[in-house]
Amino acid sequence: MEISEGESEYPIIISERVTLSGTLIPLVFNSDGTLRWIEGGHEKCLSLEKEVLGVSIEGSRIILKCAVKSSSSSSAGILCCSSTEGLARKSLVLEASSHDSLHLWFQKLREFLHSLGRPKRLFVLVNPYGGKKSASKVYVDTVQPLLEDAGIQFTVQETKYQLHAKELAYGLDLTKYDGVVCVSGDGVLVEVTNGLLQRDDWDAAIKMPIGVIPAGTGNGVAKSLLDSAGDPCSAFNATVAIIRGHKTSLDVATISQGKTRFFSVLMLAWGLVADIDIESEIWRWMGGARLDLYAVKRIFQLRKYNGRVHFIPASGSENYVEKISQKVESVQDLPFYSSNGKQTDADEKGYVGPNIDMENMCWRTIEGPFISVWIHNVPWGSEGAMPAPDAKVKSFILEPGSRTNDSTKGGIIDCDGEVLARGNGTYKCDESSLMSYDNLQITIDQSLATLFCPPL
Repeated sequence: MEISEGESEYPIIISERVTLSGTLIPLVFNSDGTLRWIEGGHEKCLSLEKEVLGVSIEGSRIILKCAVKSSSSSSAGILCCSSTEGLARKSLVLEASSHDSLHLWFQKLREFLHSLGRPKRLFVLVNPYGGKKSASKVYVDTVQPLLEDAGIQFTVQETKYQLHAKELAYGLDLTKYDGVVCVSGDGVLVEVTNGLLQRDDWDAAIKMPIGVIPAGTGNGVAKSLLDSAGDPCSAFNATVAIIRGHKTSLDVATISQGKTRFFSVLMLAWGLVADIDIESEIWRWMGGARLDLYAVKRIFQLRKYNGRVHFIPASGSENYVEKISQKVESVQDLPFYSSNGKQTDADEKGYVGPNIDMENMCWRTIEGPFISVWIHNVPWGSEGAMPAPDAKVKSFILEPGSRTNDSTKGGIIDCDGEVLARGNGTYKCDESSLMSYDNLQITIDQSLATLFCPPL
């Protein structure tokens, strides 16, 4: 049975009887980027955009490197527009009737893949210390083979110490790459974002697409990206998404205390969640299970903290907010208030945060004591926790206080899995931190950063 042009709504680019993985078939390549053929009386379809990672020519054969539904899934074989769940690597071998025909097929296939705007050069950061220390294995077993299938050139760098990724992003020659890939938990992504935003050319640097491959403890950003497309949170799916080159924007939060700033992409926690995240590091060898077990321990030893939070209500939540908070009568009573809304110097380098018109915003205040304050920029805090399915934060001020049962002890302020500030009497309180255990302000710049993502 031949497939004619009239049976497809898309024009045919090339059509010929070829040998595909050992079987002689009539193969049609349509302008929508699909390969269609008849095999065993059934029509087969392969989408270059959705299922083909790369194409190469080896002697008298064309090799199509694919990511297709695995044979263990409910629908066997290669399916056009298949779900990305249950993906597996697969190679198809195409042999044409002549040398000229073979090169024509290769030329047309490669031209279509190049037209998709996929990344060609990537800088890959691998954190060998995060989570169960499995990132190096994830890279070797999953990431590297897929990038090689796609014909992507890449430079690999293992991070050697805390903030190493930040230093690398700060000094990276961005003209050499089409994206930066983080094989880690959320920590390396946060460091890369901070490094890019502290550059003199931050406004251009932050447009560099960043890929996130889950290989840490939390993986909240990777989970949020993949879950939004209905995909499982796996290194395979995340790598395929990066190869395919689709992009989305990401809000970035500027956390300020005087002239000290930290740029956040995931969350800020104070109280119970922060205590669990940081204090459970004594069980880091357990991987993600440490969070669950330590949570049980801390719930039975519950702490409460004095303090206040000031915030701008998200659109649509005003009625609920009125029930739990008080209206701020004078914006001058807020911490960090200044007439120009920002405390900066003209000669400051790097990104200094968004301009906030504090006077013309409807601020609300919630008085403590608090068990936990958890502010989210993305829906998932980790692979197993989605505390903010409709995360919407505008601006926020935290006034952290002491424990209610012991005024000599404070709490921990945790941002994106790292300690931002430690109060007296807390875990490792003798160690230095970026900020002091005092008032801080969070402001949001919407769609500031760019991430590789699966198509929605």
